[in-house]
Amino acid sequence: MKLLIPAAVGIEAAVKREVERLGFGHAPALRGRIALEGTWEDVARLNVFLRAGERVLLLVGEYRAETFDMLFEGAYALPWEEYLTAHAKILIDGKSYKSKLAAVKAAGGVVKKAILTRLKEKLGTENFDETGERALVGVSIFEDGVQLTLDTSGAGLHKRGYRVLTGQAPLRETTAAAIVEDSFYRREKAFADPFCGSGTIAIEAAMYARGIAPGLRRGFDFTSWKCAPQGVLEGVRREAEEKIFRGEIAPIYASDLLPEAVKTAREHARRAGVERDIRFSVADMRLFSAPERCGVLVANPPYGERLKGEGDLFPLYRDFSRMFRRLPDWSAYVLTAYEGAERAFGRADKRRTLYNADLKCTLYSFFGKKP
Repeated sequence: MKLLIPAAVGIEAAVKREVERLGFGHAPALRGRIALEGTWEDVARLNVFLRAGERVLLLVGEYRAETFDMLFEGAYALPWEEYLTAHAKILIDGKSYKSKLAAVKAAGGVVKKAILTRLKEKLGTENFDETGERALVGVSIFEDGVQLTLDTSGAGLHKRGYRVLTGQAPLRETTAAAIVEDSFYRREKAFADPFCGSGTIAIEAAMYARGIAPGLRRGFDFTSWKCAPQGVLEGVRREAEEKIFRGEIAPIYASDLLPEAVKTAREHARRAGVERDIRFSVADMRLFSAPERCGVLVANPPYGERLKGEGDLFPLYRDFSRMFRRLPDWSAYVLTAYEGAERAFGRADKRRTLYNADLKCTLYSFFGKKP
């Protein structure tokens, strides 16, 4: 089967590396989607093990369409009966860019009508009660090229299941995981997030250090489809359990000035199974210190566009920089939309554009000495 893995802007390379580590060969990236081929077992492994990928999509077909008639005929020609039953609850997720078919809602309606017409003829039924399996059909139109997909994941892969309490301006789990994996962090090194908020960065670091697959304990839509073999997910989950590292790891520090934030972060860590690996504290980041000479600091500090009413942020970033400089051979990765970050820290060794929700941010990397 042809599979597509959407990746957020700026972390496509991280997703490609993940795919390669999972044993896939050539996997080109096009318009924010990593393309590869795989079996149903691969669908299960990607859903369970991917840390930075957003979803795992099954490509049902692609074609060109400049009119709604062409859109209908192309969708009708695809073998939907191989995937769906007459009871499928068909949902549509559409987007269009630089296409003559710019009316996304109308395009989605045409595709759904084509699917139902095909199922009606191939399955020989008039009864579509939508009481069965959930099937999210993606309609992606780019310059009149159409891709129709089925979402095997269901809820986005950033929904690991541990974050149940909402914090202030939380960072997406997949983005946090991509930053951690792209850093110099390994389980033998200390790790710190002095602006931990709801705990996402520290928890993703702990899961990475432990080798805990992020999708280990959640469900996926494809398991209810008639075309997916029974038991394929259970086999992958056993594999994931066997890969968990149960030895000692270096300390992971997570602190925040707000007691309620630390309480939330601790609960999320408990739900993720890594509470014992993270040393939580209510503390001002200016006072942070660590006995380990080498370590990695990853932070998503406040910035005015994200949290209103912050006022002048330069003193905060200046003090953050001074604290970091007291850590001898640590590296720091700072994600922020605050444009004065380098003015406070000095010139970054590397910078990259990422998005926190829909807000354009920069990831500044400051490298410590090699151990």
